Amino acid sequence: MKLAMIGLGKMGINMARRLMQGNHEVIAYNRSKAPVEEIAAEGAVAASSLKQVVQMLSAPRIVWLMLPAGKPVEDTISQLKELLSSEDIVIDGGNSYYKDDLRRYQSLKETGIRYMDVGVSGGVWGLKIGYCMMMGGDKDVFKYLEPIFQTLAPREGYLYCGKIGAGHFVKMVHNGIEYGLMQAYGEGFEILDASEYAETFDYGKIAHLWNQGSVIRSWLLELAEDAFSKSAELSEIKGYVADSGEGRWTVQQAIDTGVPAEVITLSLMRRFRSRQQDPFTDRVLAALRREFGGHAVVSKKE
Repeated sequence: MKLAMIGLGKMGINMARRLMQGNHEVIAYNRSKAPVEEIAAEGAVAASSLKQVVQMLSAPRIVWLMLPAGKPVEDTISQLKELLSSEDIVIDGGNSYYKDDLRRYQSLKETGIRYMDVGVSGGVWGLKIGYCMMMGGDKDVFKYLEPIFQTLAPREGYLYCGKIGAGHFVKMVHNGIEYGLMQAYGEGFEILDASEYAETFDYGKIAHLWNQGSVIRSWLLELAEDAFSKSAELSEIKGYVADSGEGRWTVQQAIDTGVPAEVITLSLMRRFRSRQQDPFTDRVLAALRREFGGHAVVSKKE
């Protein structure tokens, strides 16, 4: 099939490569020129504007967006709405909020443009292994696009999840679970590192061991093994952990529906904490202990 890939970051450019390996024709566009030139050298057709993208496609046009959630997606869809025709298809494969999908679907529907949300997981390994994908939208659009999904995904690696927004909703919860798993692994290795046995531990070997049939084996542990093999104590990395937004949305969804999601919520709070230096909360705690019990405090001058 012929389609455009808009957004050639680490995910987008590798997805374009996998599509070309599957004999799909890819029109490539990105705001900065370097990745367009890179993928064009490998066989993609370069476009210099969204208008040119649309001109290069044949009806029904397929435009796949791999852009950061929020304004980049909004601006691009707004421009595409003026350029595309009825029955053309816009796919948002980024980490957008599912409620944004509901609004975009209705807006594009006014001009007959079809819209599908696709949650994509796989990171930088997706080119080789394939991308796990979760789809939301009209079933007939999903069926039409299925050859593309089959190329991008590993065997049994994609699923039609339901009406519009369902794909990004499932991906949102997927990322929330990811937060909790990563936090548990981090805490476990810290307990190991704080123990009297730490000096004999090889964390890469422990991660490898746990992946040999244990109940906590996972791809994340494989990645931990890789990380520890590069740096036994991860000493060159600062413990600053960002969040993409989907963890927040998962926690908000839990609040809205009254679901007790303690682990995911606390893992999100821990990420916030990782970005603080000498947080005000802790200064208040230290001051209160000093005031009610005369406990010593550590001065910043020390």
